[in-house]
Amino acid sequence: MITTTQVIDALRNVDDPDLHKDLVTLNMVKDVAVDGLNVAFTVVLTTPACPMKDMIQRACENAIIHYVNKDAIVNIKMTANVTAQANKSLLPNVKNIIAVASGKGGVGKSTVAANLAVALAGTGASVGLLDADVYGPSQHIMFDVAHEKPMMKDIDGKSYIVPIESHGVKLLSIGFFASMTDAIVWRGPMASKTVQQLISDAAWGDLDYMIIDLPPGTGDIHLSIVNAIKLTGAVIVSTPQHIALADVQRGISMFALPSINVPVLGIIENMAYFTPAELPNNKYYLFGKDGAANMAKNLGIPLLGQIPIVQAICEGGDKGEPAVIGTDNTVTTAFLNVAKAVAQQVAIVNANKNAIAEAEV
Repeated sequence: MITTTQVIDALRNVDDPDLHKDLVTLNMVKDVAVDGLNVAFTVVLTTPACPMKDMIQRACENAIIHYVNKDAIVNIKMTANVTAQANKSLLPNVKNIIAVASGKGGVGKSTVAANLAVALAGTGASVGLLDADVYGPSQHIMFDVAHEKPMMKDIDGKSYIVPIESHGVKLLSIGFFASMTDAIVWRGPMASKTVQQLISDAAWGDLDYMIIDLPPGTGDIHLSIVNAIKLTGAVIVSTPQHIALADVQRGISMFALPSINVPVLGIIENMAYFTPAELPNNKYYLFGKDGAANMAKNLGIPLLGQIPIVQAICEGGDKGEPAVIGTDNTVTTAFLNVAKAVAQQVAIVNANKNAIAEAEV
């Protein structure tokens, strides 16, 4: 006869490959039920975008069969509860805030941010996207909501901006409040204040992930954001070419400053290679090969993925349909893998921070 205790003890042999502790210790096993040879339980992952989901499920099944009963019929429900760091901030209902940055313009940072947000939302996570690129807002165009105007909502006697929802993502951009033909000519303090208002005076609601599309380079807005809210981490976008990588190093150094101290979750190499539709097995490295990948390796920072040069990505941005939900399987797979890698690194950062916080209590 199989017992609940046997099942739990067996699952102590299954480790989360990222957090390096067993599922029982991590409190990821719920609702264990046994009926004869039928064993059922729920595994609560740290993110719905977990790249190790299938591997963990197979490991749980094998543990029951190996340690409990080889004839057991195992039914596992895989679900997720996105982790967060143990802290309160200006956005207490937002579990994780991820900055998407680049050392220079023109590397596809905003395109990556848009597709990352949509990919995470596609896994079942609740996602918001703040376009903090004040001087060159583009997210309202990429999500096909350029002509929308956010509404206002009263909460406890205060008026809040209601983000526009598109492709499963809550979106705010300065582009909603400025003409598409007018130049935005603001000094640093005014630009920073505007971004802070989009953060604090908006009804974002409960979010698993907020993606912040930062302006290229380093400057007032970056400092204003890290001073106003607690970032979970930053993602750096680069192309493989040497001139872009030189700027990446400066961006990474900025986040490492003691006054900022934001973990860099990893580097995304955009425009990594070109594959013609008529030659699907060929790769042409137009901007150099593995430049960002090699930099990530040398710096000991994860390479979160390599995005190819594909016409569908450009077309998707122009028509307001992020390429990750398009028909090009190569692009969809690339962005989904990046989203899973980002979610994975967020879970690792949160686990490490929370372990430190518990040790200090």
